[in-house]
Amino acid sequence: MSFWKDMPRSRLLVEASLWSADFTRFADEIRRVDPFTDLYHIDVADGHFTPGLLFFADLIAALRPLTKKPFHVHLMTTNPLAHIDDMVAAGADLITVHAENGPLVPAALSAARKAGAATGLALGLDINPESVVPYLGLVDLVLMMGTPMGIKGVEPSPYAFERMRKMKSLVRAAKMDEQVRVFADGGIREHTVPGLYAAGADGVITGSLVFKSTDMDETFAWLHNLKGEEAPIP
Repeated sequence: MSFWKDMPRSRLLVEASLWSADFTRFADEIRRVDPFTDLYHIDVADGHFTPGLLFFADLIAALRPLTKKPFHVHLMTTNPLAHIDDMVAAGADLITVHAENGPLVPAALSAARKAGAATGLALGLDINPESVVPYLGLVDLVLMMGTPMGIKGVEPSPYAFERMRKMKSLVRAAKMDEQVRVFADGGIREHTVPGLYAAGADGVITGSLVFKSTDMDETFAWLHNLKGEEAPIP
């Protein structure tokens, strides 16, 4: 049964990235965004695969009782296999690993599914979308990175929109539309979301766009009512 069975297809899906929340007020931040977001995005970084360190299993377990919305754990780690069981035990519903993990990818996806999680595959800017077609039958999500991994507050690559369009066309060509959704991560701003949606994005990973919003109702109403066919693709 598809991970997406209870989520709408008629609008853009939104993940709230807890990396952009106020770390001193996680409970308040989740309470504020919870009525609106479809999922929560939790970046896990080991300081080797990407710069810096981010979220860990004990923290995810502490956050899990605060919401019933799905937790999407994005493993930006050198050895994803070392973290999958702990992340699922902590409450992860969807585990995404990176195509850059190379030969570890099949085993990592298999381990995540065996542990009871849905699976995703993330593509950094240097990964050819066509190279992940063999994995489409193993995943529920393809995560297209629009910025360098582990860096916040920068504009997306000028190639992010065309890469999104290419990836979505590959999913459709494989007749995997119902099983696999394609999300955009990195550089998600008011001026970039419409073009990404027009290019085929099923969802976006939002950070400051929602957590810095002074009117959550208005921000999410705008995101949920976008008309992709009316938006220009840069």
